[in-house]
Amino acid sequence: MEEKHFQSSEKVRDFVIGMSDGLTVPFALAAGLSGAVDNTNIIITAGLAEIAAGSIAMGLGGYLAGRTEIEHYEAEEKREYEEIEKLHEVEVRETKEIFARYGLSEPMQETVTREMAKHPKQWVDFMMRFELGLERPDKNRAHESALIIAGSYVIGGLIPLSAYFFTNSATVGLEFSSAITAVCLIIFGLVKSKLTGQPLLKGALRVTIVGALAAAAAFALAKMIA
Repeated sequence: MEEKHFQSSEKVRDFVIGMSDGLTVPFALAAGLSGAVDNTNIIITAGLAEIAAGSIAMGLGGYLAGRTEIEHYEAEEKREYEEIEKLHEVEVRETKEIFARYGLSEPMQETVTREMAKHPKQWVDFMMRFELGLERPDKNRAHESALIIAGSYVIGGLIPLSAYFFTNSATVGLEFSSAITAVCLIIFGLVKSKLTGQPLLKGALRVTIVGALAAAAAFALAKMIA
């Protein structure tokens, strides 16, 4: 029987970040404006501007996070190469300690470590993973993260805003937007929970409640100010 493991956790994480913010932030903005003005053109313009700015900011954040991960790994890898050359016996001892944690006998630790030391690249890869707990990041990770987060933010943001395209009443637009967004939040929560292995109902309720609270707070604040 072939083992099945989920292989796209980073992409799913980026999608969840972009979509969850895209569904809640523009929705909260539109709800807040609906409590202050009754002009859907203003709401649509402000919503589109927010989606554009938000997707760029979120995408840039994803790109910088991805680049930071790559640069951190490369810096640690360079340091590890220097250590196996200049502090060879120290690294040998540390490697043996790692094997000891996995139950290898002392003679076996010595044999395996000395054999591994003949292959610097594999040795460094081993130490990066088991000493530092770092996995080699994908070189394309930063660009992929930026595109996924920004794209999912745009898609998520257009969903609640779309209701205002078909009415001249902000109140009616808010009603339809709330219904559409609630359904989408529930579906998104279910899909997110399914992909991440979380309880379906709990995940759906959590996402929906967060979105509803954000919109309610924005609407109430706009009403108070107006």
